[in-house]
Amino acid sequence: MELKKIHHPPHIYSDNSIYFITARVYQKEKIFNTDQKKKVLFENLQDEFHKAGYKLYAWVILDNHYHLEFKTKFGKDLSKILNFVHGRTSFEINKLDKTKGRKVFQNYLDHCIRGEKDFYRHFNYIHHNPVKHKYVKNQEEVFGYKFCSYRQWIIKKGKEWVGSCLEIYPIIDFAVDEND
Repeated sequence: MELKKIHHPPHIYSDNSIYFITARVYQKEKIFNTDQKKKVLFENLQDEFHKAGYKLYAWVILDNHYHLEFKTKFGKDLSKILNFVHGRTSFEINKLDKTKGRKVFQNYLDHCIRGEKDFYRHFNYIHHNPVKHKYVKNQEEVFGYKFCSYRQWIIKKGKEWVGSCLEIYPIIDFAVDEND
């Protein structure tokens, strides 16, 4: 008996639940390598999440993947929303790059947040990602990274609050491998 390789991770759909998402670019290609391309992805995510009544808590967009932490309204809509965002973003990015039909996204992995500790560890992981992947040298410099919600939280809650989140809930590397 031959086992088939599973290409898509199973997804959980839950209403009014907080999720952590990782979405990767196909073959880890650095497609989102300009501010313009990252902006296209963020605007598409923001638009669709707003339409669906999803609340976005934390986010980061890097050249070959992104992470989100958000609350669903209707969980069954999650796959449809992300498929639409990925499709529309792929179309727009391919148009910018003049590469019609190129596959942009691999898929996404989801995790249902299981309490305050889990929430803040993922929240901190997202905000530390620009340091982890060497887009900036240290956590202080993440404030200047345009494609991360870290700056918004510093402005909204202050450096002391964000710093206490990092201290109370230290960053854990949730990556499956070093090149997530």
